Amino acid sequence: MASCFSGSHFGPGSQEYIPVAEFYADKSVFVTGGTGFMGKVLVEKLLRSCPKIKKIYLLMRPKRGQDVASRLTELTQSPLFETLRKERPQELNKIVPIVGDITEPELGISPADQAMLCQKVSVVFHSAATVKFDEKLKLSVTINMLGTQQLVQLCHRMLGLEALVHVSTAYCNCEREQVEETVYAPPALPEHVVTLVQTLPDDLVDRITPDLVGDRPNTYTFTKALAEDMLIKECGNLPVAIVRPSIVLSSVREPVKGWVDNWNGPNGIIAAVGKGIFRTMLGTGGRVADLVPVDTVINLMIVCAWRTHFKRGEGVVVYNCCTGQQNPITWQRFVKTSFKYMRKHPFSEVVWYPGGDITGNRVKHGALSLLQHRLPAHLMDLVSRATGNKPMMVRVQNKLEKASACLEYFTTRQWAFADDNVQALCGALAADDRATFDFDVTNIDWDAYIESYVLGIRRFLFKESPDTLPKSRSLLRRLHIVHVVTQVATVLFLWRFLFSRSAALRHMWRLVVEYLTRAARLLVAIA
Repeated sequence: MASCFSGSHFGPGSQEYIPVAEFYADKSVFVTGGTGFMGKVLVEKLLRSCPKIKKIYLLMRPKRGQDVASRLTELTQSPLFETLRKERPQELNKIVPIVGDITEPELGISPADQAMLCQKVSVVFHSAATVKFDEKLKLSVTINMLGTQQLVQLCHRMLGLEALVHVSTAYCNCEREQVEETVYAPPALPEHVVTLVQTLPDDLVDRITPDLVGDRPNTYTFTKALAEDMLIKECGNLPVAIVRPSIVLSSVREPVKGWVDNWNGPNGIIAAVGKGIFRTMLGTGGRVADLVPVDTVINLMIVCAWRTHFKRGEGVVVYNCCTGQQNPITWQRFVKTSFKYMRKHPFSEVVWYPGGDITGNRVKHGALSLLQHRLPAHLMDLVSRATGNKPMMVRVQNKLEKASACLEYFTTRQWAFADDNVQALCGALAADDRATFDFDVTNIDWDAYIESYVLGIRRFLFKESPDTLPKSRSLLRRLHIVHVVTQVATVLFLWRFLFSRSAALRHMWRLVVEYLTRAARLLVAIA
């Protein structure tokens, strides 16, 4: 990998500084994964902050009976694009859907569209991936590896390609505690893995997946590591950058604070905690939770393409987009701060007062999970059946425990992701660009960010209006009283139960009472 560049002013063939937005002027961009969480933010940011951009071509496939035109309309009507719809609605006309499918040969793009893209596209952002941790290996290989391979083949035919930005993950080398900004040797030969999944029966592939993945926690991190190796081998002289975000959460600032549109990763768990139906999670509270806002990652990606073009001769550069080195937050602080704002801005129809903890003790976690998750879920389903309603809490708890288990690998470990290239890139920006395309993670105020994150889950995932907050707070106050009364009653019951069955405990209690009585008499006498 080439060393970091130096100097804060550069441009094509000169030392003149070219602003990032000007770099995108009159250029067309091709985006894969443009309908995903990160892809949507990327498209919106390019349109809003690079107003002279020519076209944004989005790889899209028909889905659930919707053609790509209908899907595009639905995409641009989301809250994410509200600012553009109000202030510069004409910008949305620059988005052009390209019918295709990342799982198909040649990305499922027609020959005519391929020819058009090869002629007109200057910058490519490849963010299409399956991010499901428990995805079948065959599908994960097809999307994360073969999809990348076929995109690179298409890029080789693009006459005016100035940058290809590939989105990977910081955890593709999760077997290492110290992860540098370089592409490491793959855990297996990519071509061998591809041959296996293409020739063996699906059930056999599923059986050998644990042996192939090895010490890695899932097929996602495994195939992402292989995809990086494939990219390095096949990119040739293409201008390529690799961006590796850690755990991507809601937006910190743009285009609206707290925007989130999926239940992946911690989102579903935090949502369930806020509803009062999830209270214990396995993890080491003192470990660093490497969380990064989605708009931070997108700003870095946009600037990466700019830098990749102007420093093309330096080869493939990797950027670890993480917070752990510059602005760390622990899992314990993340959980406690989330509780704080779930109680300040409670969700509607909360089942129980939000609380709980993250614990590294497996026995404790197992016991709490039984008492606080499984038993209440079965009781609630029993009541639902008795009242003629559809039981669902056991199914919900099963999904939550599965999601929690997927996160367990990351909540019980800690990594040091080097970010020298990210720091150098930040230093190379002019002040205006640094403000417009801010990816300096030291600017993140975690307390304010987590508040907006909780509010974002409330607004964008649960679709709850701010008008419902007074009613939700009233319900939470009542639940808090019930919660405290239940805790006191539980302690008294346990005490009474143990007291009635233990002579030693009764003897100890008499001694305590006798001691306290004597102490009280002594204080009275002194007074």
